[in-house]
Amino acid sequence: MNAILFIATVLIWGSTWIAITWQIGPVPVLVSVFYRFASAAVVLLLALAVLRRLSVPQWRDQPYIVAQALCLFSLNFVCFYNAAAYLPSGLVSIIFSLATVYNAVNARIFFGDRITSRTLLAAALGVTGLALMLGRDLLISFDRGTLIGVALAALGTLFFSLGNMVSRRNSAAGLSPVTSNAWGMTYGAILLALLIAATGVPLVAPPDNRYLAALLYLSIVGSVIGFTTYLLLIARVGSAKAAYTTVLFPVVALSLSTIFEGYRWDALSVIGLFLTLLGNVVIFWRSTPRAAVRIG
Repeated sequence: MNAILFIATVLIWGSTWIAITWQIGPVPVLVSVFYRFASAAVVLLLALAVLRRLSVPQWRDQPYIVAQALCLFSLNFVCFYNAAAYLPSGLVSIIFSLATVYNAVNARIFFGDRITSRTLLAAALGVTGLALMLGRDLLISFDRGTLIGVALAALGTLFFSLGNMVSRRNSAAGLSPVTSNAWGMTYGAILLALLIAATGVPLVAPPDNRYLAALLYLSIVGSVIGFTTYLLLIARVGSAKAAYTTVLFPVVALSLSTIFEGYRWDALSVIGLFLTLLGNVVIFWRSTPRAAVRIG
């Protein structure tokens, strides 16, 4: 059962990045992200209600649920969707995998956790690997679009990491991760709807079957099932071991990017991928559950 949960999480999270690119086009990014989390929130809230596990967080926890919504279920994905317009989806996933390093730094800032030499080594490996994978576009033939994509993906990863810090606080306060995720997705959809209204972005309907299929996959499989399998995996093997999914899902994402987007491999990109994945292995090696990546 543990192996099934692990493989399912890796395959789901590794495949969501290519689905994001299938939503880039006539539908504005804000609207696409709104569709995704509005759908996911409805499904998750209904599922919890049917299982009689739906509860409303106390007022003292509400500001933190809103903060989690901003960082995990709205602004971060607005950045990732925009980044996917400039970068192959596999490269966006590689940048996202560096959230392990962001988490170590933010845990130091917000919780006083110690930054170990292992963390510094992992950061050096990850940044070096990413530089090698992007070097062709940034150093050899400078591409402004690539730089914009990297900046957006890095900003999205920062939001995601801050959301992890909020999630850590919520878990420490006794909030169930499933409950906080359900309400976080709900609040995220509401915040996105307010942004759409405030900016005058047109509410464009899904234009074709591929977009609709990607939306359903991201909402149901990527957001609801993916989070659930990960949380079940944490419950069974601990967050340290479960977090090794972040080591493998970039491989899935890059494989799909190669097939569907024509991502071009060379010696530097292969070495870069190896170093980035090695950085993730280093940061989790003999890691305690507290230092591991926490999703939602």
